[in-house]
Amino acid sequence: MQCVRVWSSLRRAAHRAAWTRTQSHAAAARLDLSGIYPPIATPFTAKEDVDYQKLEENLRRYAKIPFKGLVVQGSNGEYPYLTEEERVEVVRTVRRSLPTGKLLMAGSGCESTGATVRLTEKMAAAGADAVLVVTPCFYKGKMDSRALIHHFTKVADSSPVPVVLYSVPANTGLELPLDAVLQLSKHPNILGIKDSGGDITRIGLIVHKTKTQDFQVLAGSAGFLMAAYCVGAVGGVCALANVLGPELCELERLCVSGRWEEARVLQQRFIEPNAAVTRKLGVPALKQAMEWFGFHGGACRSPLQPLTEAETQQLRQDFSSNGWL
Repeated sequence: MQCVRVWSSLRRAAHRAAWTRTQSHAAAARLDLSGIYPPIATPFTAKEDVDYQKLEENLRRYAKIPFKGLVVQGSNGEYPYLTEEERVEVVRTVRRSLPTGKLLMAGSGCESTGATVRLTEKMAAAGADAVLVVTPCFYKGKMDSRALIHHFTKVADSSPVPVVLYSVPANTGLELPLDAVLQLSKHPNILGIKDSGGDITRIGLIVHKTKTQDFQVLAGSAGFLMAAYCVGAVGGVCALANVLGPELCELERLCVSGRWEEARVLQQRFIEPNAAVTRKLGVPALKQAMEWFGFHGGACRSPLQPLTEAETQQLRQDFSSNGWL
């Protein structure tokens, strides 16, 4: 009798897991990612604790901007410097403040597949509509297509919410190979990719090669947002949206409506400030710019250091010379 009860319990658990996967795969088919997302910063106190009050104040301002949603615990959220508990609590805090209808995409990538699976489940429980999963990279010499397809497939198989691939070679030193992207695009619970590499030929090819898969491509930077729209991207996850959110949403509107000449003029004004807060000066610059535009950026968590005076002057020049300050 005991064996029968154990077997029955296991069978019910398997049915629940299968139902969860089915529901997740159905959600992936329905979820529309098109639009602009800021990968939000994580404010810290003077003691480098997460400042949830300042975070909520930023969220109230972002709620007034026509973003499609927010990316939480992306690269600009300093996620490698947060504990797992902090990462989940930040997502939970954002979920409570996010207006109805806005998507919450949570970064759940870890170095091991098992840890990514577990954190993905926790992010879903905390309220994420989808998870953004970065390529594991510490052993990047062994992270070939075979390893990465295995990793993302395992995560997507078990995830309660749709998965978005995340390729950010500037930070990881590793670009998710094209053949791996194409193979993974066939998975029913993998919704799309955030591609931050800036190779427009590659982005266009991904769009072209996956058009029968209902696979959605997001540009990973404001510096090539218009170009990405031209080749079929559906939106962007852009650091610069943390400070110039309404303006990036306007660029989206111009691109979607085919007003390319106006879009080109606006796009050109984004290139220098975007480079400053990403590859040139990074998260400390983004946080400084947020302060100038009335948001709470504040300090970074160590070992990231604040900008030098010369870097601050360069950052101000990159914004002011393009008419933003």
